[in-house]
Amino acid sequence: MNGEKVKVAIVGSTGYGGVELIRFLWGHPHAEIVSVISVSSAGEPLTDGFPHLSEIIVQPLDGLNPEELAAKVDVVFTATPSGVSAKLVPQLLEAGLKVIDLSGDFRLKDGSEYEAWYKHEAPAAGFLEEAVYGLAEIYGDEVKGKELVSNPGCYPTATLLGLIPALSAGWIDPASIIIDAKSGVSGAGRGMNLTNHYAEINENMKVYKVNKHQHIPEIEQTLGHIAGEPVTVTFTTHLVPMTRGIMCTMYAQLKGAYTEEDLIQLYRQYYEGRPFVRIRDNGKWPATKEVFGSNYCDIGFAADERTGRLTIVSVIDNLVKGAAGQAIQNLNLMMGWEETTGLKLTPVYP
Repeated sequence: MNGEKVKVAIVGSTGYGGVELIRFLWGHPHAEIVSVISVSSAGEPLTDGFPHLSEIIVQPLDGLNPEELAAKVDVVFTATPSGVSAKLVPQLLEAGLKVIDLSGDFRLKDGSEYEAWYKHEAPAAGFLEEAVYGLAEIYGDEVKGKELVSNPGCYPTATLLGLIPALSAGWIDPASIIIDAKSGVSGAGRGMNLTNHYAEINENMKVYKVNKHQHIPEIEQTLGHIAGEPVTVTFTTHLVPMTRGIMCTMYAQLKGAYTEEDLIQLYRQYYEGRPFVRIRDNGKWPATKEVFGSNYCDIGFAADERTGRLTIVSVIDNLVKGAAGQAIQNLNLMMGWEETTGLKLTPVYP
């Protein structure tokens, strides 16, 4: 771009993911927010719904026309509900735009599997094949120069980063994996329903989509790719009364007498040079507060000599590493910039 800033647009700017993209891109040295888009609220000020952006985003929300958009931006982030991106992203690509998609529409390579889990019509097979799965620490080298990146889901990000090194090394039995996942309420989006109604979630914990969560095939697809064979997991999700954060506690049978120190060494070597994964010292386990508002994934371990099982604890901020932060990490990789650009923020604490 000859030193000029890359011009970006955000489709779905009135959702939590879209607003978090604005927060990070606003301070990005190589990117300029040119258009914030909401088809349902076009022409209205974004600050009507998000007063914290007063004097930061001053232009009204735009409508969506791919050809007009291509004349003024280079990259589009699509933070849309599932089913919307499947139809929109091909239009954006055909208009000559690069796309980083935060929905689940391009993560699964098998369109029939997408339709079975997401209950929407799948994108054309060619677009599914073209999309690079943007789990940055694992497939970041494949993102550079690509036109379409499919940003991973929040639960899969925490789960996969926690499991992949041990699975890749052959230290755990892939048939034994159980994942207990808990998320803050912001993962349900901003729309009001009983799921995120204060009186329903306050002082309460709920299990949901038991054995039916749409992130299951995404997790299994990636673990199967790493293992070189099909992998089936038990994956249970819970909603907890906090705003942000995901904790995935994972259990698997060890295939050897490995200690916590062995695991720590393995994981630190695996993620060497990947600045957003932090491996805890022996006997110390991560908490969601310790990654709040940041792009970090923190991982800790407990190897049980008595049962021969491994416990892995992985935490992320669902709106950052699980959505907008990783999307910007993928923008950096796509454009050949330093991976941490615009993301060097410490977690918010307390």
